[in-house]
Amino acid sequence: MQFKLFKTFWGFDGTPLQAAQLALAAGFDGLETPAPLVTAELDQFAAVLAEHKLDFIAEICTAGSYVPDRNATPAQHLADFEAKLIHGKQLAPLFFNVMAGCDAWPLETQIDFFQRAADIAAHHDAICSFETHRGRSFFNPWVTRDVLRKVPQLLLTCDFSHWAVVSERLPDSEWDTIVEVAQHAHHIHGRIGYAQGPQVPHPAAPEYADCLASHQRCWEEIWRSLLQRGYTLSTMTPEFGPDGYLHCLPFTNAPVADLWQINCWMGTIERTHFKQFTAAL
Repeated sequence: MQFKLFKTFWGFDGTPLQAAQLALAAGFDGLETPAPLVTAELDQFAAVLAEHKLDFIAEICTAGSYVPDRNATPAQHLADFEAKLIHGKQLAPLFFNVMAGCDAWPLETQIDFFQRAADIAAHHDAICSFETHRGRSFFNPWVTRDVLRKVPQLLLTCDFSHWAVVSERLPDSEWDTIVEVAQHAHHIHGRIGYAQGPQVPHPAAPEYADCLASHQRCWEEIWRSLLQRGYTLSTMTPEFGPDGYLHCLPFTNAPVADLWQINCWMGTIERTHFKQFTAAL
């Protein structure tokens, strides 16, 4: 099975060309970001992908940004999802990473919403991977598990750092649920959370070794499942980011680490980890 790394645009303010150059210099294989809305920017982005032979994962947030519009209805989320799906297909992404729904909906609403979302994806012949993300429908392990039992065709982008902070414990502590949801895993967001937050100051720091090991154990279960399901490609986006995630010093607000350096470290470590894991099977 092949392993590919993707550069996130979260916390990045440069141009698509600069992103491509950074990704290639770090040994990454593609970019992950929402498809540009302006036609000229969309065309420019497509040209950069083609020129540099980079793969693309299109990101979608339904009815809002990373945090949903609390007043948006499921129907509005679905309409937004379909519109962004149609728009993003112009860039021929490998698949769509979707932050969908709202954490406040009751379980019955969640199940109906994802049944309809799966139908929309199938209608447009699009691979959609729905992310485990705070504020969204899949904000905790148990709601995610219960929806998957009712809508088993769903695929997941697994960002277990969110679950760490929501449950105030490392993700492998809920091992039975991790094993179950791993059967639906399609993509990984490589960020390390801890019991009180979604992002450790630096994943290489020895004081967070247990957090790194917990997430890596979960990722190994995902890789095992991908192989069992016949996948020939495993994808990961190292996704340490800003916006309250990156630890900063008080008074100066100076970041304690460089985001791109952290994401490059995470990508390098996980490429080696993946090779070691698959070689040992």
